[in-house]
Amino acid sequence: MVTLGLVVAEFNATVTEQMEASARDAANEHGAEIAETLHVPGAYDSPLAADRLARRDDIDAVAVLGAVVTGDTDHDQVISTAATQKLTDVSLDRDKPVTLGIIGPGMSGAEARERTDAGARTVEGAIDLVEEQNDDGVFRPDSARRTQCNARNQQSRIATRS
Repeated sequence: MVTLGLVVAEFNATVTEQMEASARDAANEHGAEIAETLHVPGAYDSPLAADRLARRDDIDAVAVLGAVVTGDTDHDQVISTAATQKLTDVSLDRDKPVTLGIIGPGMSGAEARERTDAGARTVEGAIDLVEEQNDDGVFRPDSARRTQCNARNQQSRIATRS
């Protein structure tokens, strides 16, 4: 079983709460456990929480959720860029998958509300990354990885239609 850490930004809570719900549903559908959820004020604050979770031996991967919407300035671009860069650093420094589910920048609140399924996709990506590695942390050959991902995607499509 894959064990995940989940980081959820509270800014734009009407969006991120729905993202969190879709992430939890996806984890349940794929037999993964969310060991701990950390809520942070905003997407910019997520790298520290992701790092804390990634340090834990009982967590296989971390999924990060947030929503950055456009305002009157380029602030959304700055926040998204900084958070993305630091989350990549956490993943590389801890040698653990950290998947990016921060939607935006450059979108309105209405567009963000239409993309709450990003929570599920982020968790599915984290599960796939963990399952693509062998016990030594080495990624499997492409053919084996592709077969497993295709099977998971097919299951997701069938579940969505039901």
